[in-house]
Amino acid sequence: MGRMMIQAGIDLNLDIHVLDPDPNAPCKDIAASFQAGRITDFDTVYQFGKNCDLLTIEIENVNVEALKKLEQEGVKVFPQPAAIEMIQDKRRQKRFYVDNDIPTAPFILTETREDVARHIDFLPAFHKLGREGYDGRGVQKLMSERDLLLAFDKPALLEKFVDFEKEISAIASRNEKGEIAVFPVVELVFHPEHNLVEYLFSPAQISEEAAAEAQKIARILIEKLDLVGLLAVEMFLTKDGRILVNEMAPRTHNSGHHTIESNATSQFEQHIRAILNLPPGSTQSRTPAAMVNLLGEAGYEGVAKYAGIEEVLAIEGAYVHLYGKRFTKPFRKMGHVTIVDHDLARLKQKAKFVKETLKVIA
Repeated sequence: MGRMMIQAGIDLNLDIHVLDPDPNAPCKDIAASFQAGRITDFDTVYQFGKNCDLLTIEIENVNVEALKKLEQEGVKVFPQPAAIEMIQDKRRQKRFYVDNDIPTAPFILTETREDVARHIDFLPAFHKLGREGYDGRGVQKLMSERDLLLAFDKPALLEKFVDFEKEISAIASRNEKGEIAVFPVVELVFHPEHNLVEYLFSPAQISEEAAAEAQKIARILIEKLDLVGLLAVEMFLTKDGRILVNEMAPRTHNSGHHTIESNATSQFEQHIRAILNLPPGSTQSRTPAAMVNLLGEAGYEGVAKYAGIEEVLAIEGAYVHLYGKRFTKPFRKMGHVTIVDHDLARLKQKAKFVKETLKVIA
């Protein structure tokens, strides 16, 4: 995501400098300067940030204390460290929803595996680590008592299983002036085992009322957080028509990659506009779109090869984005393909073809 943000920033003649733990990060060769270092280390983040006019993130697992100190010393940090700190902890997130009357699934905070065992009657549920869960990691599905050994023996939350109709997402932006724009709601399809988005459709095939409610919730959340930047809000549409917030992320997000081709303004440009206090761009959808995540195939690990890429590039309206990661491993995000088509049935056929054809192997 850092690479795609830089690509958007180039059009605005911005010098973007990058700190990343991976010395071969995808954005390395297009950044104005690049430094390899741990973004969770106070001194590393602080020393890097002292030389910047403005700091932003593309992952929330960053040393917040360093960001707070930089903010106190006059460096602009967006999204603000206080918002990042709260969102880093899923337990605090859930309490924030309750305190602000945001609809969310019932939950119980747990400290140990023994705590979970005391709530057998709450199952089926998902057990989520309070901190450091990301891209499907740190989540366990507990359907019955026999699954208790899968529960985390750390501070976590037990979230009631939601019998939902669809998983959806809405991305909102907000600048320092308080101007807010919200992208059309998208529909997410997750991998059944690894809790990763396999593909999405935009706009979501839901009622106008449900879409408006989801956008309203995203707007309320970014206002309540007083957040400057982008906020992605993942939600459930239940079978009885309710909208429940699942999680939120204070950054550009996998559920917004399609906007590069399908919307008047991409999520990456929108984020840059927000943190620079520029007017928000139009979020209007120019065409229906699908986005297929390119994940490393199971059973392959090593230098990445892309089988089926010629067949996919031959599809009208298909845009391939490879992230420049040299090595693949099972279910690692290696790229995505956006497909645009005004015919919804044809769009779904093309998305299915891409998913079945383009494989990341070694």
